[in-house]
Amino acid sequence: MSRLIINCNKKGGKINKEIYGHFSEHLGRCIYGGIYVGENSEIPNVKGMRSDVVEALKKIKLPVLRWPGGCFADEYHWMDGIGAKEKRKKMINTHWGGVVEDNSFGTHEFLEFCEQVGCEPYINGNLGSGTVREMSEWVEYMTFGGLSPMSGLREANGRKEPWKVKYFAVGNENWGCGGNMRPEYYADEYRRYQTYLRNYGDNKLYKIACGPNDFNFNWTKVLMENAKNHMDGLSLHYYTIPNNWAKKGSATDFTEEYFYMTLKKALQMDYLIKEHSRIMDNYDPEKKVALIVDEWGTWYDVEPDTNPGFLYQQNTMRDALVAAVTLNIFNGHCDRVKMANIAQMVNVLQAVILTEGSKMILTPTYHVFDMYKEHQDAVLLESYVEAQNVGTNDDLVPDLHVSASENENGTVHITLANLSAYSTREIDMEILGKDASKIDARVLTGKMDAFNNFADGEAENVKPQVFSGIKKSGENYSFTIPACAVMSITLG
Repeated sequence: MSRLIINCNKKGGKINKEIYGHFSEHLGRCIYGGIYVGENSEIPNVKGMRSDVVEALKKIKLPVLRWPGGCFADEYHWMDGIGAKEKRKKMINTHWGGVVEDNSFGTHEFLEFCEQVGCEPYINGNLGSGTVREMSEWVEYMTFGGLSPMSGLREANGRKEPWKVKYFAVGNENWGCGGNMRPEYYADEYRRYQTYLRNYGDNKLYKIACGPNDFNFNWTKVLMENAKNHMDGLSLHYYTIPNNWAKKGSATDFTEEYFYMTLKKALQMDYLIKEHSRIMDNYDPEKKVALIVDEWGTWYDVEPDTNPGFLYQQNTMRDALVAAVTLNIFNGHCDRVKMANIAQMVNVLQAVILTEGSKMILTPTYHVFDMYKEHQDAVLLESYVEAQNVGTNDDLVPDLHVSASENENGTVHITLANLSAYSTREIDMEILGKDASKIDARVLTGKMDAFNNFADGEAENVKPQVFSGIKKSGENYSFTIPACAVMSITLG
C-alpha cells in the first residue's frame, strides 16, 4: 500500500487559471472546420463559431487562448484578415501544408470566439517578417478607444468599442521558424518592438518575449541578461516526442516500450522548468518575470492518409496521462509558471477536441482538463505520494504522480495519476489539517491505447466515471486506483 499525504496546513502559491490555457494556430483543421465554419454553414454556429466546440470549451473553463501561431504568427499580417471577407487577401500557408489561407478568420473573428467562450485572448505578434509599425498598429486597432486612424478603421469594420487584450507575445520561436535569430539579436529586436506596444486607456499589456526551445538554457540566460526589465513573461516550448523527430511513432499503435518512453519524456518538463527557473532566479529572484509554457504536448506521426502538414493525430489514455503529469508539474511550479497553452486545441497534435464535419468528439486529454479545472486560481497544497518505478528497459517512471490545491471556499482538490500500464495500486490517503464532511471522486481509465472515435458507439470509449471506492479507514482514507488512470478527488 502506498501512502498519499495531503498537508492542508502547508500552502504554496496561487495556481493561475491561465496554466490551463490552450493554443490555436492556422494549421490543418484547427481553425477552419475546428473552431470556425462560417455563418452559412449547416453546422450549428453563432457568427461562424461552432456552437458544440464553444460549449465544450466553456465546460472546462478555458481561461486563455493563444492565436494565430506558432510558426504561422511570424508570416501573418493582421491587416489581411480584417474588413469584408470577400476582399481579404489570400495567401499560401507555407509552414503548414501549402494550402490557401483566405483570411476569413482574423482579428474580429478570434476576439468574437474568445468572447463566446469567455476566455482571455493571447495574441502572438509577427516579429519575423513584420514591422514595428505593423505590430504597434495592431495593438492600437484592438485596444485604443480614442480618435485615431486605427480606431477609425476598427469602427468602419463593425466594432466601435475597443477590446480588452492583455497578453501579447513579440514573435514566436525566433530561434527557428521565426527568423533563425541568435539570442543576442532577438533580445535587441524584442526591446525595440515592445517599446511601441502601448497601453491605451486602462488596457495594460502583459508582454511576453520569445523564450527557449526545450534545453536551450543559453537563450534564457541571454534574454534575462538583456531584456528582463522589458518583459512580463518568457516563453518555453517543449514537445513530448517518444523516439525522435524522424520517427515519432503512431498515436494509437504503440508498444508498452513506447508507452513508458513517452511518459519518461513528458516528466522531463519538471527538469526543464527547474533549470530555466534557476537561470531566471539569478536575474529575477523576486520572480517578476513569469515562465510561460505556451507550447507543450505530445507529437506523433500523423494519422494515415492525412495531410502530413496538418499534424492531425488521435488521442489515447497515454495522452491523458501526459496531460495529467504535466499539469501536476505546472501546479507544483506555480511560483514561476503563470501560463501554459497545450498544443493544440482542436484537430492538431494533442487536441482536446476532434471534429469531422458536423461530428465532434472529446478526447481523453479533454477529460483531464475537465477533471483538473478546480485547480484554477486555487492555492497549492503540499502533497506527497510513495511511488515505485515501473517501465521497460531504461524507460522507468514513478507509477504515481499527485497534485493538490484548496480553493477560496476551503474545498480541497486532489489529482492523482497511475502511470502503470497494467498494475493497480492500493492507496492509504492521509489528510492533514482538514476534516472532510464530504468526499467525491471521478476516475478516467482504460487500456493504454484506448481512444474515442467517430464510428458509431465509439465516441465515448474513454470518459470519466464516478468513483465510489474511497473508504474511511480510521483517520485516513483507503482506495485502489486502477492501472493507467487519472483520478480527481474533491474534499468538501
